[in-house]
Formats: sequence, structure tokens, C-alpha cells
Amino acid sequence: MKFTRITVNPNQMGGVSCIRGLRIPVATVVGMFAERMQENEILQAFPDLESEDITEALQYAAFSNAENSKIMLFPWEMNTQR
Repeated sequence: MKFTRITVNPNQMGGVSCIRGLRIPVATVVGMFAERMQENEILQAFPDLESEDITEALQYAAFSNAENSKIMLFPWEMNTQR
């Protein structure tokens, strides 16, 4: 999956995933959503964000979690020598 609104820059915010090069971490937006903030509240808190940024942040978090879970839940799929 390709994410066009998520950026990772080792020289910005410690290299955490941010939105469009802004100093707004994906985790911050996802956390706000998890706290049941409405989209318009998140957009008010971060006027530089767009609705599509929130959607992609949630998709990125889901994708990242799925990738990590696959490795942890299905270790037999990893390339190992027997």
C-alpha cells in the first residue's frame, strides 16, 4: 500500500511518521481519534490538516499494525532455516 500523505524524515520529530512533512505525528492524530474526537475537532486543533490526512493516518496505523501482527502472530511464515 502506498501512502502519499505520510512522511518519515530522520531529521524531523525523531524520525516518527508524520503527516505531509508537518510536525504532526500520525500517532497524535490516531490518538485523538481513539479518544473519540470528531474529525472537525481534530481539524480545528490542527488547521494545517485536511480530512484526507486523517483518513490516511488511520489507514497507515491499521496497515502498520497488521504488518507487525503478521510477524508476531505467524512466525512460521518468516524465512528461517530448518
